[in-house]
Amino acid sequence: MKNKILLGTLMLLGTMALSGQRAILNVPELPGYVTLKCDFHSHTVFSDGLVWPTIRIEEAWRDGLDAISITDHIEYTPRKLYIPVDHNAAWKIAKTTADNFNIILVQGTEITRKMPPGHLNALFITDADSLNRPDFMEVIEAAVSQGAFIQWNHPGWKNQEPDGIPKFYPVHLELIAKGWLHGIEYFNEHEHYPLVMDMCRDNKLAVIGNSDVHGIISEEFGTPEDVHRPMTFVFAKERTMESLKEAMFAGRTAVWYGNSLAAFEEYAAPLFRSVVTAGVPFKDDGKAIWFELSNSSDIPMELTGGPEGAPAELRLPASGMIVVKADRKYLSEPMPYNVSNIITGSNSVLRVEIKPAVK
Repeated sequence: MKNKILLGTLMLLGTMALSGQRAILNVPELPGYVTLKCDFHSHTVFSDGLVWPTIRIEEAWRDGLDAISITDHIEYTPRKLYIPVDHNAAWKIAKTTADNFNIILVQGTEITRKMPPGHLNALFITDADSLNRPDFMEVIEAAVSQGAFIQWNHPGWKNQEPDGIPKFYPVHLELIAKGWLHGIEYFNEHEHYPLVMDMCRDNKLAVIGNSDVHGIISEEFGTPEDVHRPMTFVFAKERTMESLKEAMFAGRTAVWYGNSLAAFEEYAAPLFRSVVTAGVPFKDDGKAIWFELSNSSDIPMELTGGPEGAPAELRLPASGMIVVKADRKYLSEPMPYNVSNIITGSNSVLRVEIKPAVK
């Protein structure tokens, strides 16, 4: 009887109409692609999360996401005395709500093992129950046979790596050799792992960032320190499940967390150029010029290391504009800067050139 009351209450909460206003996110675009805002790591009451599956859809809609995956644990079901174990349940419950609100719901699950190999998400699967097996490699092989994208979660999580440093173990190298590992979380919840940028670049893996939310998303993110949930930008040919999956396997991703962006340089450079624009000088006194520099995205740009005769630092606010005064020589030569909040490697940031437009 208690089980029926609990399930009835959860279903009532989960069927409430979506409320609140959807955020419109102004994010950089990669020329020729659509930027899909995604969170591929979240939990519900069907493992150790605190909400009904449809709430995850409501949150994703309000946060301006295009795609989300509910990835409840296979091996960890702490509420099994109260909620029947069905590893596909969250996806089945949330699917109609996702369709009704134009959210791409990626079916997924979290394979939960000690380190090594640690925790891995299997995304784009068709049956999570069939992955409930004791042998780890058999689980991964079964997931891959379903077309899964395998993502290594929080590789520097101190509960499994006390020094906080992500590192490959033989099992991860075996997965890479077999083509069975496709991405690694650079950012998880409130932590980032700088070495992951190099690990992904060197092994042609996608860089991923997710919330790993267990509670209510607005309670875990939305503070002055965490103004939005971390998310993965996926540069897809169009806004469909098929294009999302193709882009993920191709590694066309970036991670937006706090006020920072992490992306390989081949994506970071065009993303920056797509949103930062220099205007024509509006004043010229023969020695210096003044021009406007604008940023059309929700990501502030922190430019540092400016050259002689130009500002040492330029702090370009999100969806904002500043006036730049510089030596007149920069009418004909660019001003090099580091974009300190666009990360391209464990010890590198994006290098750009700023030059005012010509009439």
